[in-house]
Amino acid sequence: MRRRVAILGSTGSIGTQALDVIARHPERFEVVGLAAGRRVERLREQSERFTPAVTACADDGPVGLLRVAVGSAPDVLLAATDGFVAFEAVFAALERGTDVAAANKELIVAAGELMTAAARRSGSRILPVDSEHSAIFQCLAGEDAKCVAAIVLTASGGPFRLQSKEEMEAATLEAALAHPTWRMGVKNTVDSATMMNKGLEVIEASRLFGIPGDRIRIVVHPQSIAHGLVIFTDGSVKAQLAAPDMRLPIGYALAYPERLLETGSALLDPLAAMGGSVETAHLGYDFERADPERFPCLRLAYEALSTGGTMPAILSAANEIAVEAFVRGELAFGRIARVVESVMREVEPADVSLGAVLAADHLARDRAAAFATELASRIEV
Repeated sequence: MRRRVAILGSTGSIGTQALDVIARHPERFEVVGLAAGRRVERLREQSERFTPAVTACADDGPVGLLRVAVGSAPDVLLAATDGFVAFEAVFAALERGTDVAAANKELIVAAGELMTAAARRSGSRILPVDSEHSAIFQCLAGEDAKCVAAIVLTASGGPFRLQSKEEMEAATLEAALAHPTWRMGVKNTVDSATMMNKGLEVIEASRLFGIPGDRIRIVVHPQSIAHGLVIFTDGSVKAQLAAPDMRLPIGYALAYPERLLETGSALLDPLAAMGGSVETAHLGYDFERADPERFPCLRLAYEALSTGGTMPAILSAANEIAVEAFVRGELAFGRIARVVESVMREVEPADVSLGAVLAADHLARDRAAAFATELASRIEV
């Protein structure tokens, strides 16, 4: 039987790539629900091609997302929206017993404990779609959790990997969006430039795999071929390698526990399979230590994870507002981290509950907007 798939965020980068995967494997998947934001014309085109039973757009609000996530009765829900907008829909799907392919960092960062608890109660599975977490998920398959010493998330370093902190201060939006390897949406691409994406992924990894922050490491790997590594207690290291193509972890999550059957000569060529091409004669990888001094968002994310409670939700919400202000041209690139840190210092974390997470999210957004406006209007001497 074909697996029934619903997608929240179908017109975004992850959503469109997921539909590419589904289109290549019509014998494996059936699209039953699509939800998008404001790109109504593209949603209409997708609906005509894939004929889902249920669709929704931003005008339908949270009820529309819930209708797609639960009313379409999917076997797997791909959560590919940005931010916190789809939380209630995703939570309802998990409570119903639906597997969730999670491509939304913010959801797991803010409410990962609630989501994993809901999955345990219903027997559903949270399947990571981020390339790094998919890599760790694959490396841990069949392994004893007691034998895991540490997990390692790789980072491309983004467009500013070789720039000084001073050079990054006034970086333009165009420069921040010039990612060297990945094709992502605006929010994720800016997060890659600040390396907040990697900080969020540290929190996400802790929630998904039950590993504390002091056993989660980051290394910069500009080739983006080794997506994640696991260090075992005997000193062995297992890594997952693949070309930097998000359709690979998307396909793995949608088809799990099986793998999709692809064809092509590259599958039989070792260098091509590891990120080169069939013409590649030499392939090298570089690994560097991450620098939290130049990228303070890394430090803030580890701090939020260590503090616990709703602090990760506060971090994520504040970052989302700061990034939006930067994209609108209202905040300098170098001030994104300052807004986030200011909110973290002002908003007190609470114990995790659905109500507390939602309250922390709203309060952090309000404070971040105020701080961003204050920084934007301040004249520095």
